[in-house]
This record gives sequence, structure tokens and C-alpha cells, in this order.
Amino acid sequence: MKVTALERVGQWLIILLLTLLCFSILFPFLYMLAISLNTGSDAAKGGVYFWPRDFTWLNYQIVLGNELIRNAYRITIARTVIGTLGGLAVTLAAAFGLSYKLLPFRRVILTYVLITMLFHGGLIPFYIQLYKMGLTNTFWVYIIPGLFSAWNMFVMLKFIQGIPEALIESAELDGAGPIRILLQIIVPLSKPMLAALGLFTAVGHWNDWFSGAFYVTDQLLIPVQTFLQQLLTAQDLSSIMSSNENQDLLRQQSLTNITLMSVKMATVMISAIPILIVYPFLQKYFAKGVLIGSVKG
Repeated sequence: MKVTALERVGQWLIILLLTLLCFSILFPFLYMLAISLNTGSDAAKGGVYFWPRDFTWLNYQIVLGNELIRNAYRITIARTVIGTLGGLAVTLAAAFGLSYKLLPFRRVILTYVLITMLFHGGLIPFYIQLYKMGLTNTFWVYIIPGLFSAWNMFVMLKFIQGIPEALIESAELDGAGPIRILLQIIVPLSKPMLAALGLFTAVGHWNDWFSGAFYVTDQLLIPVQTFLQQLLTAQDLSSIMSSNENQDLLRQQSLTNITLMSVKMATVMISAIPILIVYPFLQKYFAKGVLIGSVKG
């Protein structure tokens, strides 16, 4: 087809707008990376935007030399892995069970789950509930409340209902029970949707700072995002320079080479890079799962 001059101009405008959009997304990331790899005293002078002017690893040494943030990383990784796998297992089991149209009280259960999406008791009743269950100030406060998501369940239920019933009926005629059907038929066919929901769940666990800030008082149980939130509101470096390893670094380096801003940027990068590394491995399944969910809605 012949492309007119007006269509060509429109294409170039679209390319320009998309380029500006990509730049607006990448610029804050590149800026934080440059500041984190630059000495704090030099970065304070300004003019550091895309690459470090006075390169150093000192900011990362200061951050990683803190036992508190290393422990926060262990908490975050553990809650992300356990919470994601547990959430997918509960969501898949609930959606599979509710996909059976002859399930007793199926409509009542679906209505009850739908109501939880529309109404919420509020923060204080939720905190009281966690306290009565003995979950506050424990690691499991990050896991148990988030095991079930009504939205994810409905998305998974819609996907399972799109699987041909003849496939499940043929397995039942061959003597397969519900558990075997779930593990050998539903799970293999649901990999794209599970990858999409898993990525959303993992990002939610990784980026959650609220739970650690309000439901946990033990500093050894806070996740890395809560630590970052505390650091971003700090007025000095005392919270991150208390370990012996950091004290050794301070004896070797001048304190003027370290600023609160440079340490903050290093902490932000350390908290953001791991989840960004995971995405390319799930991108194929993620894109397919989102597409499937869109056309089946």
C-alpha cells in the first residue's frame, strides 16, 4: 500500500512521542544510577545526570555493609518467594474448585468473594484482626493476609472456564480425579496466566513497605522497602552507618565523600534491580497471559 505524506508524518509523530515516553521513564533510573556511582561530595555540586563524574563503589559498600539491610533483603526475598508460590497455589485451587458448575453453594461463595472486592473493613479492624491472630510482629504477617486475592481468583476462574470442557470430561472418563486433572491438565495449560499473575504478585510483595511499617516493630523483620522508606525520611546517615563494617569504611574514607543523597540512591538501586532482572525471564509468558486474559474477558 502506498503511504501518503500525511500518514508518514503521523508515523514519525508516533515514533517521536514513544521515544519521549521511553526517555521520561529511563531518565529517573539513569539519574539515580549515576548519583549512586558518584562520590557524594561531587554529586552535591550538581551536573550529574546520565553517568557518574567521579566514579566510586563507596555508596554501595556503605549500604551493603549494613547488617540491617542485608537482613531486610533476606526477609524480602523470603516473603516474595513464599508469598508468590503460596498465593498462586491458593488462587489456582480456589479458581479450579469454583469452576465446577455443580459445586454446592457455588453462587453463594462467588457472591461472598465479590463482596470482599467492593467493601473493606478498614485499617484499624484489619490491624485488630492481625493482632488477635498473633500475626503482628512476625514474618507471617507478610504471607498469610496476602495468600488469597479475589481479583486474581476471578481472572484465573475465567481462564479455566475457557479450557474446553471436553478435555476435562475425557480425563474424568479415563478415571482421573480432581487433583490429577488440576496437576496434569489445568496447570500445564495455565502457565501463561500463572506467570502473569505470579509477576504481579511478586512485584506486590517486593514493593510492599506498608506492612513492615505498620504491622512490625522488630527492625530485624522489616523488608528492604520499609528500610528504604525509613532511610528516605532520615535526616542523617546514623541509621545506615552503625555497623562495624561501615565504621571501618569511614576510617578509610573521608566523611565528606559520603552524603545522605548518594546513599539513598544506592539503596534505591539495590532494592529495584533484582525485580527488574526477573522480568525478562517471564516476559514471554507475561505477554501471552495478559493477551489471553484480555480476549477472554
